[in-house]
Amino acid sequence: MAGTMKTFVLLAAMTALFMAVGYLVGGVVGMAIAFAVALLLNVYSWWNADKIVLRMQGAREVSPDERSPIFRTFANDTRALAAHAGLPAPRIYIIDTPQPNAFATGRNPKNAAVCATTGLLNTLTREEVSGVMAHELAHVAHRDTLTMTVTATLAGAIGMLANFAIFFGDRSRGGIFTSLAIMIFAPMAAGLVQMAISRSREYEADKRGAEICGNPYWLASALEKIDRGARSNLNQRAEANPAMAHVYIMNPLAGRKGDNLFSTHPSTANRVEALHKLAMEMNVAPPERLYPETVTARGPWG
Repeated sequence: MAGTMKTFVLLAAMTALFMAVGYLVGGVVGMAIAFAVALLLNVYSWWNADKIVLRMQGAREVSPDERSPIFRTFANDTRALAAHAGLPAPRIYIIDTPQPNAFATGRNPKNAAVCATTGLLNTLTREEVSGVMAHELAHVAHRDTLTMTVTATLAGAIGMLANFAIFFGDRSRGGIFTSLAIMIFAPMAAGLVQMAISRSREYEADKRGAEICGNPYWLASALEKIDRGARSNLNQRAEANPAMAHVYIMNPLAGRKGDNLFSTHPSTANRVEALHKLAMEMNVAPPERLYPETVTARGPWG
């Protein structure tokens, strides 16, 4: 409940920022127009959340007659996890990129989609992939997928509106310097709110995901591998659409890391530490004792 309230407050702050920029650009009329646009953007994002993200990231659906045994097994495992979590079976998608990563999208559990990169399936063990998909299903259960898409849409709109300020801003409200300040700081503030929402939800999804798959070590090990792979493999689609970076389980943008003010994700070390503590609370043995054959195996199918 605390996390939900925090997210609601942050989304309200994003909408208020959008209206404030509208006021600085066009006064009361500009603020009213900005509010109407924000409302329309929220409705559009709500209805088209899955289509927006999947199209921008170049994802393709795994069909029922999929020929690849790896993709079929991945899809079947994900559906089994969804059933275990009490969720409807999501649509399953793949992105052809060497970077290991994954995300979920959709306005609600009935319209959810989960997506993994080919790099993820080629790098992680089957148990680790299950941990990752359980994390994404946790986002679906918490309805984070809608929140993250709406946030990304508003952040992009704030940036666009701030750019308008330099050309169409009301000069009586501070002149060119005020317009420049809006253009620089409004998108920055929107980005900080966007990051705060993303980071607050990642820890909760890690915890719930570990509970869904039954082993926090699977997700912890996966996060460490994804972190290394994400920094050494470029994701062209993510680089072209940086506003969507926060929907991924790990920041897909090159050269960004750390648990700091400007990170879209918590640090991997902090997330892994939290998962190890959770494993102790759940009385789960380390993977060396449970699954020795998966520790050194490359790829999800051994």
